[in-house]
Amino acid sequence: MGVPVIEFYAAASEDMDSLTFGAPRFLQHLMDPSSRKVPVMEFVVAKILEELNLTMDQFIDLCILSGCDYCDSICGIGGQTALKLIRRHGSIENILENLKKERFQIPENWPYQEARRLFKEPFVAVDDQQPEIKWTAPDEEGLIKFLVNENGFNNDRVTKIGVFL
Repeated sequence: MGVPVIEFYAAASEDMDSLTFGAPRFLQHLMDPSSRKVPVMEFVVAKILEELNLTMDQFIDLCILSGCDYCDSICGIGGQTALKLIRRHGSIENILENLKKERFQIPENWPYQEARRLFKEPFVAVDDQQPEIKWTAPDEEGLIKFLVNENGFNNDRVTKIGVFL
């Protein structure tokens, strides 16, 4: 079809929203410093959906209810309650129709539909909108100045990382 594709094993991030955006495989803690000794965690969205017995649309609603970057959560609804509600009602719309309003305060003009749209239809730039990137050797001196002098990073840690550049 002439559509360029980049194949990768997994998305690596600390932000679990990668799963909500539909990354098939997600790695967390990949970039943690070795001093923390936190194991890399791998998540496969198909397994998560199967284990939770949810569709991708329900998973997105679960994530919105549990709290996401795009809208406030409903006070009193965390991950476990959100999962129970999604399993019982299937969608945020059905939950809102059946939610005990005296128990839960739904934020006024709650933009859950916009959050859902952002997860399902994220903006992705096409090739002609991408700036041309020219790879060059890193400016180690400039990087150290920026990180250590201007932003207070630890000099020893920054210089250790510089060895790998």
